[in-house]
Amino acid sequence: MRRIIIIIFILCSGIVFSQENTSEDLKVGLVLSGGGAKGMAHIGALKMIEEAGIRIDYIGGTSMGAIVGGLYASGYSASQLDSIFKNVDFSELIQDKIPRGAKTFYEKEESEKYAVTLPFDGFKLSFPSGISKGQNIYNLLSKLTSHVSDIEDFNELPIPFICIATNLESGNETLLNKGYLPRAMKASGSLPTLFSPVKINDSLYIDGGITNNYPIEEVREMGADVVIGIDVQDPLKTREELKSIINVMGQINNYRTLEDMVEKSQSTDIYIHPKIEDFTIVSFTEGKDIIDAGTKEATLYLEELRALAKRQKPSQKKQIDFVDNDMLYITNVEINGNVNYTRAFVMGKLKLKAPSNTSYKNFSDGVNNLSATGNFQEINYRFYKNESGGLTVRFDLIESDSKSSLRLSAHYDDLYKTAVLLNFTTKRLITNNDITSFDFIVGDKIRYNFDYFIDKGYYWSIGLKSNYSNFDENVGLDFAFPEGIPSTNSDLNQINIDYGQLTNQIYLQTFFKRKFLLGIGAEHKWIEYISETIGIDEDDLPRTVFDDTNYFSGFGYIVFDTFDDKFFPTKGFYFRGDLHVYLHANGFNTDFDEFSIGKAKIGYAKTVVKKLSAVVYAEGGYKIEGNKSTSFDFFVGGYGFKEENNLVSLYGFDNLSLRGNTYLKATFELDYNVYNKAHVNFSANIANVGDDLFVTNEWIDRVDYSGYAVGFAWDTFMGPIEAKYSFSPNQESIWYVVVGYSF
Repeated sequence: MRRIIIIIFILCSGIVFSQENTSEDLKVGLVLSGGGAKGMAHIGALKMIEEAGIRIDYIGGTSMGAIVGGLYASGYSASQLDSIFKNVDFSELIQDKIPRGAKTFYEKEESEKYAVTLPFDGFKLSFPSGISKGQNIYNLLSKLTSHVSDIEDFNELPIPFICIATNLESGNETLLNKGYLPRAMKASGSLPTLFSPVKINDSLYIDGGITNNYPIEEVREMGADVVIGIDVQDPLKTREELKSIINVMGQINNYRTLEDMVEKSQSTDIYIHPKIEDFTIVSFTEGKDIIDAGTKEATLYLEELRALAKRQKPSQKKQIDFVDNDMLYITNVEINGNVNYTRAFVMGKLKLKAPSNTSYKNFSDGVNNLSATGNFQEINYRFYKNESGGLTVRFDLIESDSKSSLRLSAHYDDLYKTAVLLNFTTKRLITNNDITSFDFIVGDKIRYNFDYFIDKGYYWSIGLKSNYSNFDENVGLDFAFPEGIPSTNSDLNQINIDYGQLTNQIYLQTFFKRKFLLGIGAEHKWIEYISETIGIDEDDLPRTVFDDTNYFSGFGYIVFDTFDDKFFPTKGFYFRGDLHVYLHANGFNTDFDEFSIGKAKIGYAKTVVKKLSAVVYAEGGYKIEGNKSTSFDFFVGGYGFKEENNLVSLYGFDNLSLRGNTYLKATFELDYNVYNKAHVNFSANIANVGDDLFVTNEWIDRVDYSGYAVGFAWDTFMGPIEAKYSFSPNQESIWYVVVGYSF
């Protein structure tokens, strides 16, 4: 009945008014409420509003309504927004997921090692202010609104616009109608606990839905004669429906706003409330259905909308010159707010040089990499056209107050067995740009890693490393005695060896052409390698000492890594080359001669068809001279442990099954992403392992070892959990079980 009265009123008043004044032109305001993912229903409703021919003169929005409304106010059509939102990966946006290729080598190693990271300043454990800093959302909004980036007053947008945010300290609502549009939209949608607060000037802001989720009065004050409102809020749920934290959060947020909506809905001229009770504020994967629900509900009001359109003067929508910002010509970079971190550090993390041409993707990747350091609470930036015809990008950085963190991880494999890692990391311990990290690893064996790194970006950075690792394993006699099995022990088949290794390094490293990592350094390595199963040493102790020596070397390395994922790559290229020159030794190895070890590994990953990817690796290592230093032979076999120094995995073989001063290996892997983070895979590898294979030409005359594996893997927050059944013509089948990141 109410709808019929409105239609009659509009038609009648239109007839009367047209007789008195043919210049009638009603100003229409649009109000868009917040509602998380359900806010995508705004897009469907906007399609019908456009179809009816209505010209929107003012827009006010809150939270997701502010994001949809701000983009619409900047010139996008409803169909353009539909296309944009359907192609956005909201999981990556919300989690601030940073593509692996965007990270520097240091950040790649850090992100593939620790499962949990918590602030630990003053040795007091705390929690971050939000799950996400919203950097990916800011990057996307900045790109989408680059055509209006020079507008400070939102009244000057193609459609005048306001949005609502909540002042975190006072709890008061704040109307945002000036400033930088992406920052205002992000502030309005900064849902507490999910996103960190947004700083604008000297105030912190969170989701405007807390104080005003439907800004109808503000839109009327802008000059609207008629208001169309799209409300995507939920009614209050029953106790039976409150079975998830998401629903509880939504219920708490709705207490106040729903009381206000009784009066606000009645004062809305055309009130559209899509039927979306079956969705939640995080139902982003169901975006198409939510948009369709908005379209369906708005269709019911099509007659009213068309009647309203007839009371507006016909006008053609202004054509918007959207910026083609796939490529950016950046001639100048301004950085503000970096008190404790140098410009070189910031530019290095951004992988940015000026002047230069770069893609927007590369620019966003650099911003995300800077964000991944955890050194900045907010990274705000804005582009300006300059006199040279290029762009000046101005960064306004807000450094994080947190300097220290506590990080945890856990792992299991068949070599190192069970291990739990406790890490303490602190920044700016001695100088700006430095990071100090200490891993203490407990389990079947005690290990540690220490790393001190002064990051100077594009300039030569300096680092210190120290680590100790050890394991014990049963091996065959031919493995333990490569130079010949003692005849007195011919009745033994296997012995247990205990292998310990302490490594200390000082190194310099830098980037080359943004892609390559180059490093040089000096190293001290102590190796202790014994067995208590066999023999008597010189002190009449029941053991055999294979090595107890300090070695000193110089080394260099080069790394290129564009894999999109370390564990399940679907695209990219990988290369690592490493050369050590051992110059001196002191200790058990009295027959030491200078020798060198060179290693290289190359890999290529490609998606064959959707969800099915293939990876090919080729690698090898060779020791030149130093025949008496057999502790540096390559130990080959097994799977799942951290491959470092002379440890090499090989499907189809037990840990440390093979050894030699030369190895060559090729691997082929097929991985199918069954569902979400679940994978099934097949692997095959071949290898030659032995002494001086290049001298004897045995490296090419035949393939001595081959193995295969089929398995299942689940990619979890703590790293892959894998089970593989492996077999080889050379020995019995084996099961590999691996849990968590390797360290």
